[in-house]
Amino acid sequence: MTKVKRNFKDSLFRLVFHGKEELLSLYNAVNGSSYTNADDLEINTLEDVVYMGMKNDVSFLFAHYLNLYEAQSTSNPNMPLRGTIYFGDLLKGWIESNHLDMYSEKQIMIPKPKFLVFYNGLKKEPERKILRLSDSFEGGQDEEAALECTAIMLNINYGYNRELMAKCQTLHDYSYFVETVRQGVRAGKTLEEAVDEAISKSLKEGVLKDLLKKNRSEVRNVVLTEYNEELHLKNVRECGYEEGYDNGYDSGYGSGLDQGRIQNQIELVIKKVRKGQSLEQIADALETSEDQLKEIYEAVVKAAPEYDLERIKEELKIKNR
Repeated sequence: MTKVKRNFKDSLFRLVFHGKEELLSLYNAVNGSSYTNADDLEINTLEDVVYMGMKNDVSFLFAHYLNLYEAQSTSNPNMPLRGTIYFGDLLKGWIESNHLDMYSEKQIMIPKPKFLVFYNGLKKEPERKILRLSDSFEGGQDEEAALECTAIMLNINYGYNRELMAKCQTLHDYSYFVETVRQGVRAGKTLEEAVDEAISKSLKEGVLKDLLKKNRSEVRNVVLTEYNEELHLKNVRECGYEEGYDNGYDSGYGSGLDQGRIQNQIELVIKKVRKGQSLEQIADALETSEDQLKEIYEAVVKAAPEYDLERIKEELKIKNR
């Protein structure tokens, strides 16, 4: 079984938009501009900065703006906080590279920070949403608070923001490719099968064709190595829970979900219970309710310390007869 990690779309986003031409096209699309000289764009992504396990996806200087672009497969209200940290490091590097003196009596002029979050997770979100650091302030917003950071979150799930997609073919192709992989997983294919079929289909239809022709194996490895296991299970829940699981385990085990999908979920809960996570923590990580996971969680805890998979499945069947 392929070992899977977090947020394959985050790293795929970096791979797709690593070049200046692709970034300029995306910049023009989101800003309604028509710049043509990609050489004027200066990429300054902080490759070695990691915060909470996440790297800065893409950042670049262009047209007096310091642009920070982040791809997210989960709805994260803390992006402005992360942006504050990123921008601090980016501006520090910019000041140093330009040999400027912050202690001078002369005011330093800096590029205007602009933060965009490209979201394509499973939680339903609007096409455009404003996230503010001040929303996180204890006691509410205060006009005397010293900091503010604003992130514009754009929903780039396939079918959303069609006007934006029409302006940037690469963004459209990225969204289409991600959705194609997701559909394969939903259909019950293994991750490897879903990725290989998505690549073949995309090449046939001219989607991300230049990237896939030159870097097919790299794209495949990025997806297989960093695919979000929890996202996979959310995909399963999205296509299966609504049909069976939400109506109770009896219908879920009987017809709504196949045994392979149920087993995947049990295995994930086992891993998290082994790490000492509570029902509340697991439900939060999977963006579902405690009620939906309660029976699996209790069956897993009961099976400790061996966590025998067959015993857990039998316990769940007995409970729902």
